[in-house]
Amino acid sequence: MAVVDQAKVNFILSTLKNMEYGSVIITVHDGTITQIDKTEKTRFGAKKPLHKN
Repeated sequence: MAVVDQAKVNFILSTLKNMEYGSVIITVHDGTITQIDKTEKTRFGAKKPLHKN
C-alpha cells in the first residue's frame, strides 16, 4: 500500500466537508494521487405551481 501525502488527504477532506451536492474524483497513477477533480452542484427547491379550480 502506498503512503499518501497528508496535504492531499487534508485537501480531500476539506473538499468533502464544504460540499453539499457533487462528486470528487481522485486520479491515481502508479499508487500516487496525481489529480483531484471536484464537481459541485447547486440545487434549488422546486416550487409547485398554484392551481385555481
